[in-house]
Amino acid sequence: MVYRSMKMNPVMQAPPSEFDRTMVWLTVLLLGLGLVMVYSASIAVAEAGRATGNQPMFYLFRHAMFLVVSVTAAVIAFQIPTSVWQRMAPYLFVFGLLLLALVLVPGIGREVNGARRWIPLVVFNLQPSELMKVFVVLYAADYTVRKAAFMHSLRKGFLPMFVVMLLTGGLLLREPDFGAFVVITVIAMGILFLGGMNWKLFAGLFGLLVVGFCMLIWTSPYRLQRVVGFIDPWADPFGKGYQLSHALIAFGRGEWFGVGLGASVEKLFYLPEAHTDFLLAVIAEELGFVGVLVITLMFCWMVVRAFAIGRRAAFQERYFAALVAQGIGLWIGVQAIINMGVNMGVLPTKGLTLPLLSFGGSAITATCVAIAILLRIDWEGRQVARGFKV
Repeated sequence: MVYRSMKMNPVMQAPPSEFDRTMVWLTVLLLGLGLVMVYSASIAVAEAGRATGNQPMFYLFRHAMFLVVSVTAAVIAFQIPTSVWQRMAPYLFVFGLLLLALVLVPGIGREVNGARRWIPLVVFNLQPSELMKVFVVLYAADYTVRKAAFMHSLRKGFLPMFVVMLLTGGLLLREPDFGAFVVITVIAMGILFLGGMNWKLFAGLFGLLVVGFCMLIWTSPYRLQRVVGFIDPWADPFGKGYQLSHALIAFGRGEWFGVGLGASVEKLFYLPEAHTDFLLAVIAEELGFVGVLVITLMFCWMVVRAFAIGRRAAFQERYFAALVAQGIGLWIGVQAIINMGVNMGVLPTKGLTLPLLSFGGSAITATCVAIAILLRIDWEGRQVARGFKV
């Protein structure tokens, strides 16, 4: 198998600890900061909302509950060996496709603001597209390992995966969830590239995707309006550019060190989705440029650690584990970049949360499970380096 990271030569000495403490602390710090900032960003909306019972701490309690569920799921996921994840990958992917289809069934899927993305459960709403990100990482890594000998073949290596991702993309676009479609596409493409896909096939696929994205935007009025609003939000600050213009105002008010925790003005019914998609804008207003920079560096370091874990696994010839680790790094990095770009007006508005920080139970749970799998890969790598079998 051709694995691009094998060109690197990591030091194969066993680290003194059993797991990557840096990754654990980064995750804990981001989750803790997210809890504080979600409360700060949502308190006014919760106090004024009928659905929240006019309880100012409504979203704080919900988010805390999500964290408990997410950490519990992560602890369970960490106990599962990588080999078991590999065996389950195809079945989990099929399960994810069934959930994506189920959410489109009237009476089962819940529609909010014109999008049908959630399946109502007893105490929370499940968003299948978030779980699908984990399943795609596992499936794409397993597919690449199984098809390693055919990665240079259009018919045997590329087309089967293309058809599968086309089906996944079609279901996501029916919701519609264009943001999740972009992230999942990047994950699959990135893993195929790291797994040794022929660069000509990869370049051709990339070109087709660019054309496809442009057509999707051009043929969809609401997506086209978002792009127009993104180009010049001040041309229609009370219409298409309303959300972005207020996000930019929040960034401007924050300056270097922010106006202080809890002192944001934009969260007071000016900035929509302040505790979810646009949480970074509230962080920028309250904690300033320094706060945003610290969060950006934390995500960068998390991605670096994920790729380092994957590189060690590749050197140990644990190729599935290597691709999963770096696929998780791609996922977290790309989604963080898109969310930050949207908040800062660098990218068109998309419904993507900031990993580990924004309000949303399915997103936090999926990300925590992914990080647990990453830590399991790292733990197994350290055991192999010590001479133990895993």
